Amino acid sequence: MCQFCAVSGLDYHTPEKAGVSRRAVLDGLAAGGLASLLGTFAKPAFAQAADDDVVRIGYLPITDAAALLVAHGKGYFEDEGLKVEKPTLIRGWAPLVEAFAAGKFNLVHLLKPVALSMRYNNNVPVKIMAWAHTNGSGVIVDGGADIKTFADLGGKQIAVPFWYSMHNIVLQYALRQSGLTPVIKSTPPAPNETSLQVMQPPDMPPALAAKKIDGYIVAEPFNAMGELGAGGRMLRFTGDIWKNHPCCVVCMPQPLTEQKPEWTQKIINAIVRAEIHASQHKEETAQLLSRDGAGYLPMPAPVVKRAMTLYETNKAYLDSGAISHPDWRNGRIDFQPWPYPSATRLIVEAMNETLIAGDRAFLSKLDPDFVVKDLVNYEFVRAALEKYPDWKLDPSVNASDPFARQELLAP
Repeated sequence: MCQFCAVSGLDYHTPEKAGVSRRAVLDGLAAGGLASLLGTFAKPAFAQAADDDVVRIGYLPITDAAALLVAHGKGYFEDEGLKVEKPTLIRGWAPLVEAFAAGKFNLVHLLKPVALSMRYNNNVPVKIMAWAHTNGSGVIVDGGADIKTFADLGGKQIAVPFWYSMHNIVLQYALRQSGLTPVIKSTPPAPNETSLQVMQPPDMPPALAAKKIDGYIVAEPFNAMGELGAGGRMLRFTGDIWKNHPCCVVCMPQPLTEQKPEWTQKIINAIVRAEIHASQHKEETAQLLSRDGAGYLPMPAPVVKRAMTLYETNKAYLDSGAISHPDWRNGRIDFQPWPYPSATRLIVEAMNETLIAGDRAFLSKLDPDFVVKDLVNYEFVRAALEKYPDWKLDPSVNASDPFARQELLAP
C-alpha cells in the first residue's frame, strides 16, 4: 500500500465502483463534460428513485458534505421522524452526479456550477435547496517550488476537481487578475499560461508529491493532506479571494420536493440544524467526521481538524499571504445555509468568463435573473431558518441584514 493510501484510508489505485470505470468517466469529461456523462439520464431523470420516503444520501469524502453527515450522525433526521440510510461515500464528482441523476440518491451535495449545468444543459430537474457551507477550499502548491503568488503559476500545471466548480471559477479569476491565461492543452504551457486539468480530489496529494502537477485547488481535507503528507504549501485560501463564497450546495430532485413538501421540509430542517451545530462546534464535528469518529471520512482526526479549524491562528498563513484579508473574519470553512441570490447571479456571469472543456454554448443563453429564481428553492430553507435562528451567529452572516449581501472579490 502506498503512503497516501495508508495515511488517508483511500485506495488511490482502485477504479471507481459507482457504475462506470474511472477511466471512462475521465475520458467522458474530457470529451464533453457533463453533457456526455448525463446524456443517458437527461430524460427521464430520477425515474429510478425509490418512493418509500427513505432519505438516501450520496457524498464525497470532503468537509463540504459536513451538513449531510452531521444531520445523520447526530440523529437530526430521526428527530424529524424521517427514515434515513447510512450515507454512501463516492470518490469522484462524476460518479456522484451519475448516481444522483439515476435516482440512487435523493439528497446530495453538489458543486453549485454542476447543479446549474445539470438543470440547464442536461434538462435534469435538480433543485438547490440550501448552501452546504461557505469557503472550505484552497490552492496548494509544491512547497519546494518558487511559487509565492498566482503570478508565479505561469508555465505551471494545476489540477481542478471539475470544470463546473467554484474552484475553477475562483482559480481562473485569480490567474486572469495576475496577467495569466488559463489553458487546457496537452503540450507544456507558455510562460504566460497556466494549464488546467481535471483530477479527482483523492488523486491530488499523491500527484503533487510525485511532481506530476505543480499544484491543485480543491476542498478540504485534501488541502490539509497536501500540507501534511505531500510537501505542499497553502498558496491562498479561496474564501480569502471571494469572501464567504458558496461551493457545495444541498440538492434534491425537484419532482420529489413538489410531491412531498412535508417530507422535504423535514429534511431541510435537519440540514439547517446540522449546519448550526457544525458552525458552533467545528472541532467536535471534525472528530465526528473522521475515521477516528463515525468514519464518514477516511482521514484521521488530526487531518480533518486541521482542515476545519486551522486558519488565522497560524501565523505562517498570514506571513505568506495565504490569508490576505484577516479582517474578513472568515473561517477555514464556515457553515450557513441561506443561498444568497447575489452569489448565484455572480456565478452565472462568471461561468461565461471561465474556460471549460466540452459544450458550454448554453451558458451564454442563461439570464442570471431567471437562474436566481429558477435554480434555487428558497421556501423550505427560509422556513427552517425561521425555526432555527441561530444560523445568524455564523461569522459569514451579516447580522444587520442576514438575507442579503454584496459579493466581494479581492485577489
